[in-house]
Amino acid sequence: MPVSTSSAPSKAALFTAFALVYIIWGSTYLGIRFAIESLPPLLMAGTRYALAGALLYGAMRLRGAPAPSGASWGRALLIGICLLTFGNGGVTLGEQYIPSGLAALLVATVPMLLALLGWASGVSARPTPVAALGLGLGLAGVYLLARASGGSSAVAQPGHEGLGMACVLVAALVWAIGSLYGKRRPAAASPFVAGGMQMLCGGLVMVVLGLARGEAQQLHLAAVSAKSWWAYAYLVTFGSLVAFTAYVWLLQAVAPALAGTYAFVNPVVAVGLGWAFGGEQLSWPMLGGGALVVVAVGLLLLGSRAPAVEKELGE
Repeated sequence: MPVSTSSAPSKAALFTAFALVYIIWGSTYLGIRFAIESLPPLLMAGTRYALAGALLYGAMRLRGAPAPSGASWGRALLIGICLLTFGNGGVTLGEQYIPSGLAALLVATVPMLLALLGWASGVSARPTPVAALGLGLGLAGVYLLARASGGSSAVAQPGHEGLGMACVLVAALVWAIGSLYGKRRPAAASPFVAGGMQMLCGGLVMVVLGLARGEAQQLHLAAVSAKSWWAYAYLVTFGSLVAFTAYVWLLQAVAPALAGTYAFVNPVVAVGLGWAFGGEQLSWPMLGGGALVVVAVGLLLLGSRAPAVEKELGE
């Protein structure tokens, strides 16, 4: 995990953070699917982040980090709701209905949403013709993905692909909004304190929503499989403590669209793992739509590279 908090992070810290987000988050899609096989979705995701957030925040306070103000907790709550309650919670709910690989491909729309929202909010410049082409290809890719069956027999509740894709796309939109807000108004000066606060707040809100959905009645600890427990442990440690903290650090270290480039690698990792270990089928519309989305992200990066971004990468 990168530890540099200076205004000019080192190349090693940047590459480490990107590698953690790229690879680990790609594997968490299958981890989520395994966890919710015998654990209620929002209670699983909520306790996962609340536990990880409490551990990280507590560790930082023990190391001498000052107590955040009430305003800081308010920002952490808002960002946590966007990134985790809506973002991760929406993906977790969606994976009840669609394969993990398809969910990852839909989340790959985040850089496109960041580019559009960044332009609309004045954070970034107007998209160039190349970036506009990328947006067009991305929309075509999402259309193809919407037509893909994706092997619904491998999911917990088949027959509701449209609902699952809607959950994930809304999650991607709100995640992008939260990422932009977190870039402009971080919850705390330390990205690690901020990450702990956001995970704790967003996780607790998910727990409340899970209880409101009646998920407590669905939870039978004796019936939870070993695979679900192992997946849950992996999501708490690597998916939350390590990868999410690295992402929060990246949001403060680089441009939001650059932080969103994890969408390049995550789908490849997720689709490969879902096919190899999750019994998920691949269809040509799914592969074609995914390829268009990935190409669209690349065009967006090429069309939006600015001197400031290049300086951040040390190029």
